[in-house]
Amino acid sequence: MAQITETQRLLIREWNPQADAKQAFQMYSDPRVTKFLVTKVGSVEEAQKLLERWVSIFANRNNGSGQWAITLKETQEVLGMIALMQLRDAEELTQDYEIGWHLKQTAWGQGYATEAARAVLEYGFDCLELPVVYSIMHPENVSSARVVKRLGMNRVSRTNRYYKTELEMYQLKVHVWRQAV
Repeated sequence: MAQITETQRLLIREWNPQADAKQAFQMYSDPRVTKFLVTKVGSVEEAQKLLERWVSIFANRNNGSGQWAITLKETQEVLGMIALMQLRDAEELTQDYEIGWHLKQTAWGQGYATEAARAVLEYGFDCLELPVVYSIMHPENVSSARVVKRLGMNRVSRTNRYYKTELEMYQLKVHVWRQAV
């Protein structure tokens, strides 16, 4: 299981589907976590299949993108998921990259999403040389909206271009990121 990046408190790493399935199930079966998500699972087995699919998809893309586990360094506890991935327009992958995250409810309000997102943005801008990263979320997802603002992202518009519903779209350009860091 490859490590992608780390922070003072967190490790961002590839999922280990078998070992992480139970913790993923606990997160993705919690209606508070999945309120704004399509991703929901009904069993540990479904969670394992979901993680296997994510690992396979991004291994095949082989472009540095992924959906990774956010783990606490101290205990290796899975706190959530963070993604840096190409957006789809219709069924085609675009050159636009999105950052997104899901945290289990007990990890909310502790700065983990912001900390993980900063590390993954740095990875995207420095290693993948992305010129801009987007974040797309449900208009009522105020927690994620607070995170994107802390990251220095600016609201672009509402859009249904990438998903089949109208969502808020934020962006962060690399030069803005570099000025703020």
